[in-house]
Amino acid sequence: MQTSVTVGSDSASKTVISIDAMGGDLGVAVVVDGMAKAAGENAGISFIVHGDQHTLEPLIKRKQVLEGRVSICHAEGVVDMHDRPSHVMRHGKGTSMWSALESVRTKEASVAVSCGNTGALMALSMIRLRKAPGVKRPAIAVLWPSLNPQNFNVMLDVGADIRADAQDLKVFALMGASYARNGLGLKRPRIGLLNVGTEEHKGRPELHEANDIIEEDALLNDFEYVGFVEGGDIHSDKVDVIVTDGFTGNIALKTGEGTSGLITLRMREAFKSGLLSRLSAIFAYPSLRRLQHRIDPRRVNGGVFLGLNGTVIKSHGAADATGVAAAIRLAQQLAQLRFTEKLAARVASGMQNRQDEDDTTGTSADGS
Repeated sequence: MQTSVTVGSDSASKTVISIDAMGGDLGVAVVVDGMAKAAGENAGISFIVHGDQHTLEPLIKRKQVLEGRVSICHAEGVVDMHDRPSHVMRHGKGTSMWSALESVRTKEASVAVSCGNTGALMALSMIRLRKAPGVKRPAIAVLWPSLNPQNFNVMLDVGADIRADAQDLKVFALMGASYARNGLGLKRPRIGLLNVGTEEHKGRPELHEANDIIEEDALLNDFEYVGFVEGGDIHSDKVDVIVTDGFTGNIALKTGEGTSGLITLRMREAFKSGLLSRLSAIFAYPSLRRLQHRIDPRRVNGGVFLGLNGTVIKSHGAADATGVAAAIRLAQQLAQLRFTEKLAARVASGMQNRQDEDDTTGTSADGS
């Protein structure tokens, strides 16, 4: 059973964000701290927070900045990080994750944010929000630190589904272009298709087919297609959006995170190796702080689920308060831009352009 308790009452004019408070690795208090941090930075947001009322209420009341900006929706169930998505699909009703998505489905909130189980969150999102017209496989998009002027590139899919055929990759390109326009302010984003090499003969057959389709659709859909890109190009300034399947994308993402952690560890060891190294660290500290700020993954925490009838942000399971606040900021930005509606319109337009082109050449949309 779910009940709602309002903590204050002045949220009518704000962007309402639905928070699954129970799914993160670091506990409920960290999620509430992140909410308070985001609320302190932006007076235009309020929250519906889902989870155990008795746990949440005292934590929220301690945060003065949250006064009058939070409604608690009591949900007894919790989706565990080890729960199988198939199990959650059958038995997830009554959990904080289900409840958070329900608030978006009923339009009580504009965006849902969860630190919980990624597979379960995607499965429940598809059940409660449904896929947008023209989308067979939703995708998870992340911002990747890059050498571009905007400091980030978009990469998708990074784990929504391990499979993707040529048409799926074409839709990913459309959705990635829309995200780059709205999230990064790029008028004509450059799209690249991730492959094992840039040569046309390399890669799987579906990549060759997708390469042709995306190139044909680039002009009609107002983006630049740069062709195949390699792993070393993900952070480069030659591309703004990297398109791939979820299997490859997730491995690349986890590899990047692991490499970043290793570099940080080795640098700390190096600066502690002796007296001279410790003195060098003191002089290098300002530069190292700037570097850390620029590549800090917490600043861009939040994978966006694209291709649904509603916006869902997947925060990292181990996100601290800074990371949770970053996911909330992203949620508010996308809500203000009415991103879900714009993305749906872009996909529908792209599919219609393809249909019109096929009709003029005497073929059907599926190439028969």
